[in-house]
Amino acid sequence: MRVIEPQRMYRRIAEELRGDMLRGVWPIGSKLPPERDLAKHLGVSRPSLREALIALEVEGLIEVRTGSGIYVRSITPRPMQSDAIGPNNSRDIPLTWGPLEVMYAREIIEVEIASLAAKNARKSEISDMHKGLKLMRDASAKGLLPREGDEAFHLAIARACGNDVLIFMVQQAWAARDGELFERLGDYFEHPDAWNKAIQEHEAVLHAIEVHDSKAARRAMLVHLRNATKRYSASWKLPPA
Repeated sequence: MRVIEPQRMYRRIAEELRGDMLRGVWPIGSKLPPERDLAKHLGVSRPSLREALIALEVEGLIEVRTGSGIYVRSITPRPMQSDAIGPNNSRDIPLTWGPLEVMYAREIIEVEIASLAAKNARKSEISDMHKGLKLMRDASAKGLLPREGDEAFHLAIARACGNDVLIFMVQQAWAARDGELFERLGDYFEHPDAWNKAIQEHEAVLHAIEVHDSKAARRAMLVHLRNATKRYSASWKLPPA
């Protein structure tokens, strides 16, 4: 069994699979092994493997056939959005971040941000959180994706901390949402039921901040982000072997 180092896991997995395709291990038209077997073969977790497969799908190297499996369609990747922009522009770096690695980072950062916001938030900043949540509710009621309100809500919480570095970190995490991997995963993940659950979780976070309960705010944000990570990681279902 080959073991891949955990740093930037999904990219390393994708690189390994690309190499196998180029070497003819998985020629064009061949079917990849089932997810469980492939994850075991590479020595990686299934969520990380899913993320790598999404990247390969975005590049046009593999094709998901419903009810059949995943097949190699090409060994020549098309340029991804971030590749076309250029690697030296730091503003574009988040476009290459994997959705799950972003979510795990957010769990670490935004949980403490919520706790700080509960201690420091002023009425005007809490009002901004309410505005973001209202945007989410209004968009969801119209059958639209409430991304604008979602971003406004989380940024309002970050701004309540009064720390420019923390604000920047949250902004970068949201910039990653414009990347192709996030967009592709969103095709599977973003539906009314998922967003309604997210709105309810936001309400719990806001209530805790509003009553200045830092422990409850930390707990509510942790619950929200862990649930969001579960929704993301479970949304890209591989077809049965």
